[in-house]
Amino acid sequence: MSEDFYRPRLIDAAVDKYIKTFGAVCIEGPKWCGKTWTSRHHSNSEILIGSPEGNFQNRRLAEMSPATVLSGNVPRLIDEWQDVPPLWDAVRYEVDQRGKSGQFILTGSSTPKYKGIRHSGAGRIARLRMQPMSLFETGDSSGVVSLQDLCNGRLETQMTGEVELHNLTEYIIRGGWPANQNTDIEAARLLPEEYVKAIVEDDVHRIDDTPRNRKKVMLLLRSLARNESTIVSNRTLKRDIKEIDADDIEEKTIASYLDVFDRLFLTANQKPFAANIRSSVRIKQLEKRHFVDPSLACVLLQMNTERMIGDLNTFGFLFESLVARDLSIYAQTFGAKLFHYQDYRNREIDAVIELENGDWCAFEVKLGANQIDAAAAGLLKIRNQIAAEEGGKPPKVLCVICGLSNAAYQREDGVFVVPISALRN
Repeated sequence: MSEDFYRPRLIDAAVDKYIKTFGAVCIEGPKWCGKTWTSRHHSNSEILIGSPEGNFQNRRLAEMSPATVLSGNVPRLIDEWQDVPPLWDAVRYEVDQRGKSGQFILTGSSTPKYKGIRHSGAGRIARLRMQPMSLFETGDSSGVVSLQDLCNGRLETQMTGEVELHNLTEYIIRGGWPANQNTDIEAARLLPEEYVKAIVEDDVHRIDDTPRNRKKVMLLLRSLARNESTIVSNRTLKRDIKEIDADDIEEKTIASYLDVFDRLFLTANQKPFAANIRSSVRIKQLEKRHFVDPSLACVLLQMNTERMIGDLNTFGFLFESLVARDLSIYAQTFGAKLFHYQDYRNREIDAVIELENGDWCAFEVKLGANQIDAAAAGLLKIRNQIAAEEGGKPPKVLCVICGLSNAAYQREDGVFVVPISALRN
């Protein structure tokens, strides 16, 4: 692949590190997020299992003799390995035989049921999760504010420039899909529309050769879109489908379909944060629902710029999804993890980033600058309440991530304010 056409990704540094450490690296993530391009950038030979050339001869060769397709200059890319699951064991065995790091890079846009796979690959094959592009990677964020520095309490006050409301809608509509970045905004919704169509018509059935009800798959996807960036149970999804779409679906079916969506990397939910608080306050163990990219919820809700601006409540949830995607991508680069917080006193924090040393940082996400004061007050109240509890460990940093702020700064009360269009890892 010509280096002239490769747009660097934040995951590149992790791929380099893993190649030097492990015999093989498996880069997993949703379709069309750039896995193949990134893997080609780091490899010296390749075989594309899903290539239709020669009547899918690569796939047939891999099925007949998995070991045969592993020969080539290293690191060797094996693209869409999940189409031939025995390749996993073949790679693991070959890594054992060679006894060297950096032998293979595998990519996968789904996690198959491991029928016939005998070994987890632990210690030989390391996994990396790849997501669509962040605003910093697409060039829509100036990157003047480092999330890592911010999580360590460091921020240089500076003007970051004006952001128009329609710019934020376009970031959501276009999404983080590499192929969509130079597309006219009027046509940009076509890619996520095709993504959803491929999921419903093909992927949910092909992942494990199990027929599924396409209508119910779409009903659930629409319900997830209506509940984007919220904390809802499977029972609530069932009720939402029945109330809005006048149809019914069993909870066990919902659970089964959600598992398929997860294995297709279609969803990227925020897990609940479990702070070390030794008190009677329990943490609600429900995930916050997100699609892997806000553009998917956007097309399922049939939203465009005009509709988003006319429905600021829905716009706010979609914006929070955009921020969660970017925070997750940035945090991954320095070993941090993204969560959300909600306890049984109904105290909520939109996003929590936990650092490797156990410190944690609390973030509220607000679309407009007029919401900053209330968000900061809420963060301070929760911090003080947690600090007052026995064994409570309060957040190290409080921050409001804003859509329409034109400056990055620290308020007099200690709360940071940062525009999403200024953030990087």
